[in-house]
Amino acid sequence: MTEAAIYKALGAPVRLEIVKRLSLVPGCTVGGISKDLGISRQGARKQLQVLVDANVVHLMQRGRQTHVTLDTKTLRAARLFISQLERQWDDRLEALKNYVEVSD
Repeated sequence: MTEAAIYKALGAPVRLEIVKRLSLVPGCTVGGISKDLGISRQGARKQLQVLVDANVVHLMQRGRQTHVTLDTKTLRAARLFISQLERQWDDRLEALKNYVEVSD
């Protein structure tokens, strides 16, 4: 899965809220996740499917309930990507600072 797909999946406020909730309460059910989101259970399922397709969450059927868990490996990869970008920008800003200071 590409970083773009992960960030696209996290880009919708409802999906981001689902991920936040799962980080606080791992292994919630679909019903538990969709509670107070302002969307139907079916709407929550559609949003969850986008997260599943991006490997951000996994669904596991247990009896009549579907449990949702975060894929921490995927989230770590996304965080690593952002960290690398941050380091690159820090290096570039440091080089610019040094250039400006030397030019004065």
